[in-house]
Amino acid sequence: VQLQASGGGLVQAGDSLRLTCVASGFTFSDYVMAWFRQAPGKEREFVGVISLTGSSTSYAASVQGRFTISRDNAWNTVHLHMNNLKPEDTAVYYCAARYKEDSSYNSWGQGTLVTVSS
Repeated sequence: VQLQASGGGLVQAGDSLRLTCVASGFTFSDYVMAWFRQAPGKEREFVGVISLTGSSTSYAASVQGRFTISRDNAWNTVHLHMNNLKPEDTAVYYCAARYKEDSSYNSWGQGTLVTVSS
């Protein structure tokens, strides 16, 4: 199982950014996909999750209404669309995969850094 995240960068507050995670080595449509983030000096936190088919999503309260997760099972990709970015969104963002019958995420990407300046 491999997850490759990309799309991070330096942006200004209020800007938008799209992160992409490309999956390989497993049957993508059998895995729930999620995004987590870890800010400097803080623990990793949940950002959002998308169901196997993409029909259902759920987000952390801190990003609800600003971030959207989508997936394309034909291309084994999941995206995190981030709008109205805030300095407190600065973090390393990780994509993660959880097999549909498992209860925990056991596959993680390498992370991509998002820095939001004020």
